[in-house]
Amino acid sequence: MKISKKGLLAALMLSVSAGTVTAQEVSLRAASSLPVGHFIAESVLIPLMDKTGELTGGKVAFEYFPAQQLGKAKDMLSLAQSGVADVTYVGASYVSDKLPLSTVAEVPGAFKTSCEGTMAFWNIAKPGGLLDKTEYAPEGVRALAALVLPPYQVFSATELKGVDDLKGLKVRATGGAKQIALTELGAVTVSMSAPETREALSRGTVDAIAFPHSSILPYDLAPLLKTATDGANFGSFVAIFMISQSKFDSLPEDVQKALTEAGEAATKNGCETADKKLADDKQKIADGGVKFITFPDGDMAKLNAVLGGVGDNWASDLDGRGKPGTETLNAFRAGLDSK
Repeated sequence: MKISKKGLLAALMLSVSAGTVTAQEVSLRAASSLPVGHFIAESVLIPLMDKTGELTGGKVAFEYFPAQQLGKAKDMLSLAQSGVADVTYVGASYVSDKLPLSTVAEVPGAFKTSCEGTMAFWNIAKPGGLLDKTEYAPEGVRALAALVLPPYQVFSATELKGVDDLKGLKVRATGGAKQIALTELGAVTVSMSAPETREALSRGTVDAIAFPHSSILPYDLAPLLKTATDGANFGSFVAIFMISQSKFDSLPEDVQKALTEAGEAATKNGCETADKKLADDKQKIADGGVKFITFPDGDMAKLNAVLGGVGDNWASDLDGRGKPGTETLNAFRAGLDSK
């Protein structure tokens, strides 16, 4: 069932007619915390659903529940595990207590484009990969697709001129890697999901946010911001589209194959879309009144020196907790080096 049209998508948020569902042999529920029209859903989740339906000749129908209808961002992993939803959008840093190793692609400075990060991450996240064995199988889930966003910038409600302006700022940052980086730069990190950031900025709960360009517009954040860094790399964000292993195993073999093939295609489509739309998003944000700031050379050198050591610190911390942090980081870096 094709649902990428916004009008139809809005209708599906409410329900799918009983006749439509019963006309299909397999009905799956998909859920995300993303607002309607967000490019992550439009470029990964919806293509995954469309392609699955196409490959099965219409055998599979999806009900899609966006915008936190079935749960908040931090709930998406448990929704898949419990069967409340079948396919869910899981932000690794929102559930870093359960999937800490999956934030490996959020380490600052590791890559320059979404596709570089996404494909290196996908090599260790897809079924049979390192993360599949160390994190997903123990949690009873499997990855169908993934997306690693282009490098994050810091968007601030205050004026930024140099790296020292980050000191003392309350900065929204998710995931251990970004939090380590910003803490070492003197910022005070506050963890929250993307849908919570607008209220946090408007209330002054945070002064700034580590965020991707692509999410500033869907969450309508530009009116609350003054400046943003340009050309820095404060890490990234890992989105994984998951299904419980038990649900996957219960599906007919042709549906399993279709979901797998559709997920591979959606992964590539998502990162290519992210890379293509970066310049356009940046221009729209600037048109909305946000001034992009390139730090002086000396500040950039200081910034890069701090950020360059974050990956090893992240891995060491996980090693100390009995997790294979160094092994995971090395596997991810090997994937980047092979590109």
